[in-house]
Amino acid sequence: MRPRILFPLFAEATALSGIGSRLGKLVTKIAGPRVIDLLWHLPSGIVDRSFSPKIAEAPTGQVATITLQVDAHVPPEVARRPYRVRCHDDTGSLSLIFFRVNTAYLNNILPVGAIRVVSGQIERYDDEIQIAHPDHIVTVEDRASLANVEPVYALTRGLTNKSLTKAISSAISRIPNLDEWIELSYRNAQGWGEWRESLIRAHAPECEADLSTASLVRRRLAFDELLAHQLTLALVKDRLQQRPAPVLLGDGTMRSRVRAALPFELTQSQLTALAEIEDDLPREKPMLRLLQGDVGSGKTVIGFMVMLAALESGRQAAFMAPTELLVRQHAQVMGPLAEAAGVKLAVLTGGDRGNSRRVILDRLAAGDINMVVGTHALFQESVKFRNLAMAVIDEQHRFGVHQRLALERKGPGLHMLVMTATPIPRTLTLTVYGHMDVSRLTEKPVGRLPITTRAIPLERLNEVTDGVCRTVEQGGRVYWICPQITESEATDLAAATDRHAALARELGGQVGLVHGKMPALLRQQTMEAFAEGELKVLVATTVIEVGVDVPEATIMVIEHAERFGLAQLHQLRGRVGRGRAPSSCIMLYAMPLGNAARQRLKILRETEDGFRIAEEDVRLRGSGDVLGTRQSGIPLFKLADLSAHGDLLAAAHDDARLVVQRDPQLNSSRGRVLRTLLYLFQRDEAIRLLRSG
Repeated sequence: MRPRILFPLFAEATALSGIGSRLGKLVTKIAGPRVIDLLWHLPSGIVDRSFSPKIAEAPTGQVATITLQVDAHVPPEVARRPYRVRCHDDTGSLSLIFFRVNTAYLNNILPVGAIRVVSGQIERYDDEIQIAHPDHIVTVEDRASLANVEPVYALTRGLTNKSLTKAISSAISRIPNLDEWIELSYRNAQGWGEWRESLIRAHAPECEADLSTASLVRRRLAFDELLAHQLTLALVKDRLQQRPAPVLLGDGTMRSRVRAALPFELTQSQLTALAEIEDDLPREKPMLRLLQGDVGSGKTVIGFMVMLAALESGRQAAFMAPTELLVRQHAQVMGPLAEAAGVKLAVLTGGDRGNSRRVILDRLAAGDINMVVGTHALFQESVKFRNLAMAVIDEQHRFGVHQRLALERKGPGLHMLVMTATPIPRTLTLTVYGHMDVSRLTEKPVGRLPITTRAIPLERLNEVTDGVCRTVEQGGRVYWICPQITESEATDLAAATDRHAALARELGGQVGLVHGKMPALLRQQTMEAFAEGELKVLVATTVIEVGVDVPEATIMVIEHAERFGLAQLHQLRGRVGRGRAPSSCIMLYAMPLGNAARQRLKILRETEDGFRIAEEDVRLRGSGDVLGTRQSGIPLFKLADLSAHGDLLAAAHDDARLVVQRDPQLNSSRGRVLRTLLYLFQRDEAIRLLRSG
């Protein structure tokens, strides 16, 4: 159970003073539903209220804290006009402006003749000095209650900084004193204070430097979050490797047959990755390895060869992909290789029904089928294996830790190779794959031609359309991608539909359309028609970003390329250049082009190296949205900024690894405190792993 000392932090935010149901919904929207979420919602700026001029010296546009006397209340003569409270000091006069106010309330806090201290932004209107809706109004005696520096938080509509600050102050009062989980020598070397002190100071910045990710307080809190994350991954790895794994010592005969049947030579990085993987298989601990390769780098062949190692040892192997379309494409690629190896390959997806499905399930359970390619349907309880020893998971970020653990139950001590075509920079690899060994494919297969990449203004759209028509007349195939213009899916569809209609006027029934709102079956049929050449142009939204393999497609047109992220543009470009013919990517952009968009298009023109592109993405946009998509698998941290805290991530990784090596059940004195850390950052999955042993 969560330690009792943390209970106050995990209460609903509405338990705090002043947070009713209305404010509770707004607080939940901007920070989260619990007290702890408010504590993680750190200030994004400050307001300096130390400037206290006389009225005549107050500059327009600046926040000032002024002592003045109330002269008169002037209610509006017409509705919707402002309510004015006229005031003065010994240098001049000033009006306090209010809209839609409670008159009795104003008369109470600003009685005529009273001296008040007012803080807000100075404005001028018709030569009159004024403050509209002052941030603070206090008596002279309460002047000390006004902080000279006030934190400013990210807000949502309807929530004021004043009410959020009050809620956070109430949350701070609940922060308990917790035993230290950071090694004292490391903490002292970093110059960090205790956790409670650091969190309180983070909400009380005294200058702009205190808001920096480089400040000692922010680095301390970032390390706490990163350590909780890395400890979770280390525990997952330990859990996956607890059971003895089947020793896979195949004689290599199947792999030799496939190597001989391949119409190309494996690249050096493919050979290196294969050697690294094959070195894991004879060990008694389960392999848990990531194969990270750019689009078109040849991961599927490596995955197939690794499965053969299991088959040569008399075991079963499974290959998983996130969609039926991807499963069928992998099966198509693997089919001839399976035939060369003398292997019967089965396919199992969620769409399989009736007798054919039952036959496959029975044969898998009996061991008659020793290699299967499938979707997440392989996770289902009804799918039993006789002696599953190897699982290869493609586009691994679509499958979470829980799903991988579920698959591991299909075969105790299961060896796992997970693959991704989404290049992730080295600086971020630990956050997603900290519990895995990593192999990288850095070359394209021999014979792959470079893709010519050009950026062209939308004003030249007609030229591009003419070029597409010429390509189709010559037997070529073309992708035309339309952007996500707004959050409204309807708007996106209108863009794709309009482009489809325009191209269809030129090319008739040779143009297909796919988007996310289409029925899955129709989308799949349209993509298959394009792959088989019945359609020559495929107009699409980013639904085709990953997974469609049409070697005959040689042109990729990306409309409004400036609206796409760098890595997303790279993924889209990777849909062409997969055959032997020269290929082009045309990025159509609208003017004027912003600086960040200009840099993105420039980088795309300069390189096809997905790893360099991923590094540039971090440089341009930071780690928060590093791949331009929530499907990247990169966790969203609340306190850590991976572009600024890379050194802390490495330190957290090393610390977590040592902790689990020495104390895998976290039963030592430090281990018990680290359990509190895991609960604090809601890493309950790690605690469940500890309980399961």
